Amino acid sequence: MKTYIETFDDGPGGWFGWIDNARGPKSLDRGESTVTSRSPWWIDYNHAPPGAGYMHLLFMLLTSGHPGENQREVSGDNHFTKGGFGTDFTNAELTFRLEGELRALDTQLYLLAQGVRNGVCTGWILTGQPIKVTPEWSEQRITAVPDESEWTCLGSRHDRSDSYGRTPLKTVLSDVNVDILLVLYPLDIAPMGPINGDPHLLRPEKDYPVWRGKLPEGYVTLDEVRIRFPG
Repeated sequence: MKTYIETFDDGPGGWFGWIDNARGPKSLDRGESTVTSRSPWWIDYNHAPPGAGYMHLLFMLLTSGHPGENQREVSGDNHFTKGGFGTDFTNAELTFRLEGELRALDTQLYLLAQGVRNGVCTGWILTGQPIKVTPEWSEQRITAVPDESEWTCLGSRHDRSDSYGRTPLKTVLSDVNVDILLVLYPLDIAPMGPINGDPHLLRPEKDYPVWRGKLPEGYVTLDEVRIRFPG
């Protein structure tokens, strides 16, 4: 078996956060051999109903491609792609050593895997295997099983179906050619005051304000990530 190991000893290793759709990636907070994601987090509305809903993007890692200058400045050398680990995540075992203080409300931390087929990106969240965040360091292990009952497909909001859709899980897991992420899902989006229209057709915090008190707060710190690939 081949195993990817990121200890963050010499930088973020390709891991990064996200500002929003317009501005793209951002740097994670660096510690001694750690990276940290802190609230407030952007509300990802790309999968608003009729998609699977809203989420926060805490940690991201590109699994293929050649990042540009801005991406490299934000995330450093991508040890995953440079290590040639490939994109078949079927039954891959992922272990995260992490700690944090999280006012999670009704959300949980999950793995999200994304792949593109025929120009359309499909994201699947491993909702059957939440990742526990505690104030003490712990190792949390999950497995990317090719069983759709363990996952939730993100789908697309009303106006993004040209970019996002649904491809079978087994197909996506066999070639996760976009990225993997750790996300907080699902978010409770509550408009602050009256709005002019359907909130799911509009964009939270861009077209209307929201009650931030209904959203998660806190931080999550990663100390090590291991991905063990079968075969």
